[in-house]
Amino acid sequence: MINPKLEEEFNEQINKELYSEYLYLAMKVYFLEQNLQGFVNWFDVQVQEEHAHAMGLFNYLNERGGKIDLRAIEKPVFKGNSPLEIFEEVLKHEEYVTSRINHLADVAEEVKDRAALQLLDWYIKEQVEEEASVGGVLATLKLIGEDKNALLQLDKDLAARTFVAPVIG
Repeated sequence: MINPKLEEEFNEQINKELYSEYLYLAMKVYFLEQNLQGFVNWFDVQVQEEHAHAMGLFNYLNERGGKIDLRAIEKPVFKGNSPLEIFEEVLKHEEYVTSRINHLADVAEEVKDRAALQLLDWYIKEQVEEEASVGGVLATLKLIGEDKNALLQLDKDLAARTFVAPVIG
């Protein structure tokens, strides 16, 4: 049985992961409207990853006998009006998610739940990869500046990204 405090934090993180999925779906709409199909693809993959992350936590909580408490997902809000601004928002969001995963690990340490810590180690490593991936796109967007041809090349490059279902844990 999972500790009640940790159960609460897992439910909160499931909600945050589902919000991330919803946020990236909303950002995808911006790129659909700009007809940047490579960026659309990048966000399609991101949406699938966030869903997988939420379900990994969901399944773990269920396996541990925890009560799953699905909560309302906030309407996604972002302020970006260009690919660069949107990816700046994405990086800020991923940094926030990293802080939430670290908090969840802190609670698991506090209640001495080693099984949860083992699971969360995967999420911590995943967040390092997420921030690096977003940081790479962001650095390229900064380098591109206003060069539309370079933006279209990046769009073409992002079209090659594929979703690989993660093995969580």
